[in-house]
Amino acid sequence: MSLKSEVLNEYKTIDFSKYSSIKIGPVVDVKVINEISDYDDYQIIGRANNLLVSNTPPKFAILGEAFDYIEEKDGKLYVGCATTSGKLLTYTRKNDIADLEFLAKLPGNLGGLVKMNAGLKSWEIFNYIDKIKTKDGYIEKKDITYSYRKTQINTIVYEVVFNIEHGFSKEKLKEFNKMRDNQPQTPSAGSCFKNPKDDYAGRLIEEVGLKGFRKGDMAFSEVHSNFLVNLGNGTFEDAICLINLAKSKIKEKFNIDIQEEVVIY
Repeated sequence: MSLKSEVLNEYKTIDFSKYSSIKIGPVVDVKVINEISDYDDYQIIGRANNLLVSNTPPKFAILGEAFDYIEEKDGKLYVGCATTSGKLLTYTRKNDIADLEFLAKLPGNLGGLVKMNAGLKSWEIFNYIDKIKTKDGYIEKKDITYSYRKTQINTIVYEVVFNIEHGFSKEKLKEFNKMRDNQPQTPSAGSCFKNPKDDYAGRLIEEVGLKGFRKGDMAFSEVHSNFLVNLGNGTFEDAICLINLAKSKIKEKFNIDIQEEVVIY
């Protein structure tokens, strides 16, 4: 077997009970992708920061080192989608690049952040994107359907290209860090639900009496009720039970079909 074939067929064993941010899930062999191709049979997991994985997951893959890079050319910033948010934030700070300060304490790889249009309140990653690269080449932002915490990207994103504005703001960085510090430090998958239009998921969870509500070792956090936290030995089943309970209570009281932000496999 050639070295190239070995790289393309590399697998990595991941224990999701340690790897994922919510600390739940089985041990799985995950494909490592280092070349652009067709991997429609696989789900990309990135850093598993917003994933809740069952004991019967689909085939998973992660982007390898070939997609971990940051390059400036032609007035744009080209970033491989295996690059972490922290690495990109450090780069923008060192090179006085503006607008990405909201990445502070926003965990994950760029691929996952782009696919879910991640951000903090009104700051969203798509605000600053020029184009993305998939197996079909570069796609301009204007040709991508996206909205709050959502995109219609149904394929692997290998690279994201940002517009460059100079003037990194230490004040914004401090503000974003402070906002993140108000979130629970207990293992979680980040925000459990997307905020409905003109409302907040956390408020709705509190209004139906579920703030701090616990099943087994899973609970809606006392710190921020829209965080489903693992208090020790939480299970997938208990997490799903709480998610469904919140959805049914919010539907019953407010007639709102609240949608998960956490990705469930």
